[in-house]
Amino acid sequence: MRDRQLRARDLLRGDLEGEELERAVEEKVVMTTFDKLLNWGRANSCFPLTFGLACCAIEAPIAMVGSPRYDLARFGAEALRASPRQADLIILSGRVSIKMAPVVRRLYDQMLEPKWAISMGACSSSGGMFSNYAVVQGADKFMPIDLHVPGCPPRPEAVLYGFTKLQHKIMGSPDQGWRARYNAFGTEEWARGGPRSEPSAEGAEAYEAARELIRA
Repeated sequence: MRDRQLRARDLLRGDLEGEELERAVEEKVVMTTFDKLLNWGRANSCFPLTFGLACCAIEAPIAMVGSPRYDLARFGAEALRASPRQADLIILSGRVSIKMAPVVRRLYDQMLEPKWAISMGACSSSGGMFSNYAVVQGADKFMPIDLHVPGCPPRPEAVLYGFTKLQHKIMGSPDQGWRARYNAFGTEEWARGGPRSEPSAEGAEAYEAARELIRA
């Protein structure tokens, strides 16, 4: 310990030369870009919005915030914000009704940029058991979703695993989705122009732009 302190002092004074200086630089200096450093800070200081929709909203504090074993404090995201203007992460926990969808979208639009959204549970991801006219069949129908966590409710491990996946995406190194792994591009509803078999011109253009972005 004392030896390292002396070497740090000599480095600050400019007394190190030759091989000692090269070794000290290799051990102490880390080279990166400003964007990577900024995204690393964003990934480890998310401000979630205190927001819930249905029964998964009761499970979310147990799974992610309040329990001693599974908590977001280790990721720097325990500072929940009651105002969307102070939050950059929204967790949709529960079913989204048709009447509630515009409210959720307004909250999302009021959040800070850059912002992210997690769809927690089967109901917010795909409608779940509520296959009827009153419930939106997936939150990605009316707002962008960065991550889907399946389950009814999801296990705490699944939620934390999804949060680490979101961190990878924020830092600019997202994990491959199943479409990329299995080369299943073209199966998206928006790419096929909705329920029609032939893609619309806008859908085909957006699909090609997304593929070019993934290839890059």
